Amino acid sequence: MATWAIGDLQGCHAPLLRLLDRIAFDPAHDRLWLVGDLVNRGPASLEVLRWARDQGEAVVSVLGNHDLHLLARASGRVTTRGRDTLDPVLKAEDRDELIGWLRRRPLAHYDSALDALLVHAGVPPGWDAATTLTEADRVGRVLAGDEWRDLMAVLYGDKPDRWSPALSGYNRLRFTINALTRMRFCRPDGSLEMKAKGPPDTAGGGLAPWFDHPRAAWGATRVVVGHWSALGCTRRDNLVTLDTGCIWGRALTALRIDVADAEPVGEPCRRGGH
Repeated sequence: MATWAIGDLQGCHAPLLRLLDRIAFDPAHDRLWLVGDLVNRGPASLEVLRWARDQGEAVVSVLGNHDLHLLARASGRVTTRGRDTLDPVLKAEDRDELIGWLRRRPLAHYDSALDALLVHAGVPPGWDAATTLTEADRVGRVLAGDEWRDLMAVLYGDKPDRWSPALSGYNRLRFTINALTRMRFCRPDGSLEMKAKGPPDTAGGGLAPWFDHPRAAWGATRVVVGHWSALGCTRRDNLVTLDTGCIWGRALTALRIDVADAEPVGEPCRRGGH
C-alpha cells in the first residue's frame, strides 16, 4: 500500500486524473492525502468534489480556505466573490450531499504510523501535533453540527491574530481556522500576519514563514501542507509543501510520503486548471 499526498486542486479535475494515472494510484490498495482547497477558481469543482466523495476511505482530505468559502456560500451567509467558480456545485442536484460531505472533512489529520500531520496552511507557533488536532476537532464538531451556519456568518476576519488558551467561542474557532487554512507568515511575537503572500524572502518587517518561526513546536512530526503557491514544493525532514500552482498554469504535484527520499511527481497544467 502506498500513501500519496497531492497539492491544492482548486477545481482542476483533468490534471488530477492525469496525475493519478502517472502514479498508478489504486484506491483499492493505496491511500491519498489531499491538502485542502479542493474547489474554486478552476473549471471543475463539482467534478472534483464528486470524485473525492466517491473514493471513500481511500482519500483523506482536510479543509482549506476555499473549501470553507464554499461552505460559507452554501450557508447563505456570504455572497459570491469575483473569481468564484462555485455556482455549479451550489446548483447541483446533489448539492446537499456534497456540502454535507465537505462539512465533515477535518481541519487536521494525523497518522501515527507515519508520524505525519496533514493541514492546509500550517501549524502556528507554540502548537504541537496534539494541540493542532484538539483545536481542529473543536472546529470540526461545530461544522458537523446544527450551528455550522452561525460559524460561517462570523468566518471572515483577521482577528484574533495571536493564540491564547484563554480564547473562547467564535474567537477561538476563528483563530484556529485562520492558522490552519490561511497562515503563511508570523510576526516575532507569534501572531499571524495575513496580508503577505509572496515567497519567504520577500516579506520583511521581521516576518518569518510559520515553519521557520523560533517558537515552532511540532518537533519531528512531518507536517504536510499546501496553500502557499509562491513557496512551491519544499521537502525537509519535518515539512512537505505541495502547492505548486496548478490553477496558475504551473503543475499539480504528488509525493509519496510513506517512503523516505521519494521524488515528487508533477503533472503540467494549463492556466485555468485544465
